Amino acid sequence: MKVSIRKGILILLIAVISCLSLVGCHGKSAREGFEVPESFSDDKQIELTFWAKNDTNKIQTEIYEKAIADFEKLYPNIKVNIRLYTDYGRIYNDVITNISTGTTPNVCITYPDHIATYMTGENVVVPLDSLIEDKKYGLGGSEVRFDGPAKDEVVDKFMQECVLADAHYAMPFMRSSEVCYINKTYVEQLGYTLPDKLTWDFIWEVSEKAMEKGSDDNYLINNQKVMIPFIYKSTDNMMIQMLYQQNAGYSDAYGNINIFNDATKDILFTVSEHAKTGAFSTFKISSYPANFLNAGQGVFAIDSTAGSTWMGSKAPLSDICNENIVDYEMAVMPIPQYDVNNPRMISQGPSICIFNKEDSDEVLASWLFTQYLLTNEVQLAYAETEGYVPVTLKAQRSEEYQDYLSREGEDDFEHYDIKIKATKIILDNIDNTFVTPVFNGSASLRDASGQMIEDVTKSTRRKKNVNDEFIDELYSSVTSLYRLDQISGDENAAAVSGPLPRESVLLIAGLITIWVILGAGFIIKKAKAPKDDE
Repeated sequence: MKVSIRKGILILLIAVISCLSLVGCHGKSAREGFEVPESFSDDKQIELTFWAKNDTNKIQTEIYEKAIADFEKLYPNIKVNIRLYTDYGRIYNDVITNISTGTTPNVCITYPDHIATYMTGENVVVPLDSLIEDKKYGLGGSEVRFDGPAKDEVVDKFMQECVLADAHYAMPFMRSSEVCYINKTYVEQLGYTLPDKLTWDFIWEVSEKAMEKGSDDNYLINNQKVMIPFIYKSTDNMMIQMLYQQNAGYSDAYGNINIFNDATKDILFTVSEHAKTGAFSTFKISSYPANFLNAGQGVFAIDSTAGSTWMGSKAPLSDICNENIVDYEMAVMPIPQYDVNNPRMISQGPSICIFNKEDSDEVLASWLFTQYLLTNEVQLAYAETEGYVPVTLKAQRSEEYQDYLSREGEDDFEHYDIKIKATKIILDNIDNTFVTPVFNGSASLRDASGQMIEDVTKSTRRKKNVNDEFIDELYSSVTSLYRLDQISGDENAAAVSGPLPRESVLLIAGLITIWVILGAGFIIKKAKAPKDDE
């Protein structure tokens, strides 16, 4: 009898633990938290590899180099080797390649979408929570040798963007968004006045008006043979923001793909309509939007705030010859909206992740360097190169940064008015920004969303009929190309997605209750049964 009761209790415990594991494990990957060393010694020589992106901007390179030199003075036993890339995609590909050989960098400038894929490997990326909270070496820690930000001095919204699997797997580095750069001179010459808030209808209407030609086959607005009124730099952002502004499907946190819907189809039909007249094009098809604006061959260009120093007839980083630049008045506005009373714009910009190594001192050194990139010296210097926003309140509220913002238009370099205008748009709209769900495969979905706009634009220019059948085939082709059918419901996607929905928690709680009742009944029944075995 005693054996049977003990057996019943064991079965009950196993059942309860099994059910609890369903709740406890979801949204968490089987990764161990990092155990912070008790101390950090100057006696041990440590060499770090730092992978970063820079848009051939020499000033940014100099900022990185100065940050490394200053950090190495504070920590003489740490050597930081930087490797610069011109494209985040190449960093991503190289990290994926190096994971299999155990040769990942120590510190990497990257995006959460990419980190979600890195995390499919075992203990590849370091969870940062224990490091962030550590009293000695965490944010604002007592043993940190520089004036870095405390935890509450990092913008909380930006910190939340770095949470995967209920833990911080990155630190924000810089933030940007997209804005609309406008040839205001042309808009007014076409008979329009810029509204207080842009709408998609306004953009499309003015763009079509700009396509009118004269008898000499030149465009009336610029008397040139070339005019592309509206160019979008990042078509993945275009699709994502248009969907979010309409509260239409894109994806959820569990890797379920919801982008193939009627709103997406309507967007693609609209793109085709304006690509057919030549009023719309993309960066991949036509080239940098700034080049067309600055040559008087465009009216609207939507690009990152980080591209602001290329925009305008007095742009410090203009890519075209001076003799081709047309003088015009530029306006900078938030991106167009479907509902101007509920604006939505994407939050983007690089973050920093740390890769796991066998030597915990090496990981701690990586964390100290990551923190140094959040100091005012680095944050302000880098943010002022282009239209980025510092990710710390410490930097944003500093006298130096406030002085920088107040000197808008004082010169055409450090205080270039277009750059500071773009920066202010982000600062004024932080609460209106959003990020897309991050999971293993979310980077592929992002690529697919832009690919659909690219394919529709190209096909329309090639006189193909973009109809329902075309869209259905397009959905099928991008699903296959980006393996989207292998993302939905993927176990690894769920592993970095966050907590279960309330309905699922209630369901599992109900299962636990049932198992408890059944187990208790089994024990009671056994206790009351005839004691034949005694």
